[in-house]
Amino acid sequence: MSKDCLVTFSPRFDLLSKAFVEKDRSHDDRPFLMPAPPRILIAGCGYLGRSLGEIWQQHGLSVLGVTRSPESAETLRKTGWEARALDIANVAECLALADQMQDIDMIVHCAASGRGGGETEYAAVYLDGTAHLQRAFPAARLFFTSSTSVYPQVDGAEITELCPAQPHRGTGKILRRAEDGVLAAGGTVLRLAGIYGPDRSVLLRNFLNGSAAIDVRHAPPQSPDGRWINQIHRTDAIAAIRHLQTLPPSVTAGEIFNVTDSQPLTQREVYEFLAMQFSRPLPPESHPDETRKRGWTNKRISNAKLRTTGWSPCFPSYFAALENDPTLIPSILAQLESGGT
Repeated sequence: MSKDCLVTFSPRFDLLSKAFVEKDRSHDDRPFLMPAPPRILIAGCGYLGRSLGEIWQQHGLSVLGVTRSPESAETLRKTGWEARALDIANVAECLALADQMQDIDMIVHCAASGRGGGETEYAAVYLDGTAHLQRAFPAARLFFTSSTSVYPQVDGAEITELCPAQPHRGTGKILRRAEDGVLAAGGTVLRLAGIYGPDRSVLLRNFLNGSAAIDVRHAPPQSPDGRWINQIHRTDAIAAIRHLQTLPPSVTAGEIFNVTDSQPLTQREVYEFLAMQFSRPLPPESHPDETRKRGWTNKRISNAKLRTTGWSPCFPSYFAALENDPTLIPSILAQLESGGT
């Protein structure tokens, strides 16, 4: 794996810039235009947004982080961020921020509804939140991190951005409405697979704490090896956003991109690998839980469209991350040892 994985796709300032005048050192009496770094607003500074903002700031970009919680905003400020408490579900607050900050070039919406969030929370964060940010900053490019859960397929088919995305659950339908609003305004939708990385891996955690199961469906369409797992390492999700930010709007505006690794795996494949690595038994088979909040699905998400733009994952599969990310396994083990589940 390349040592440059964490800094792949450093930003190009020429596409999202405001010009400023600086002297040409070879012609001291003649000024010339130089691009200024884009001004970026990140809505939601949690597992993905905070790391994304930190990397952008390391590369010289101006980042404003907004969080609903004043305490979270204060925590960010203590670590050097420019941060504000903002309820994106409140249009008046968004408009007030826009009055104070009219220089926002780009917005990344990666706010979450919170654990256990139902339709009301989804509508507030995703549907209202994206609409209010678009209204407050109409000239800014908007990137909305949605989810591959909007694809309802259960037959194990390969899924591209052209496949039907007609979720059955209310929360999924809200995500789709939010996506449609973003696309209609010329924004970009990133449908992220399950995000994992340091301190976060549902599959590994469940395997190690004994709660894992293989979802074997006996009725057609059958899933004898469990459902297909589609994931993206946080490093690669960040690289995808940073990469798309460097592309001209003609490439990204009104487009959907699946953000997932290059090798979907069945639950059985994953758990057989972990069983061998940790010398533990394979988890039991179980009937699928079709009451899950975003529904039970079984599909193989394709990242081909995103790869054609020049992006490729540092961790092309979950196995690659388990073997090459030195922080992944130790961080989950530490969580479990400290009493986390």
